[in-house]
Amino acid sequence: QLVESGGGLVQAGGSLRLSCAASGTVGSSNIMAWYRQVLGKQRELVANMASGGSTNYADPVKGRFTIFRDNAKNTVYLQMNSLKPEDTGVYYCNFIRFRVGMSPTNDWGQGTQVTVSS
Repeated sequence: QLVESGGGLVQAGGSLRLSCAASGTVGSSNIMAWYRQVLGKQRELVANMASGGSTNYADPVKGRFTIFRDNAKNTVYLQMNSLKPEDTGVYYCNFIRFRVGMSPTNDWGQGTQVTVSS
């Protein structure tokens, strides 16, 4: 289960931090990610971070957003700075776990609304 928090309303140029806590055993091989969905459009990747520490960002957020993890708390964060109105959307946490001999599991959080006003 994934529990998200941290969304809200912020003015352009402001900052927000999202958090997503995974309950239960997460294993040593996984990817935690944040996706954004805007009404009428497909869910798109914002950033992800593998258990080994590698990260990947969508081009529009590079240099403004930072994804990081606290493995002791099984929690992934998304620090969002210099927010723009086009960052508005519902942000979903995603967790993919890899286990030897088993198919990967893919879980989603409930989503948290981020609204950036101009």
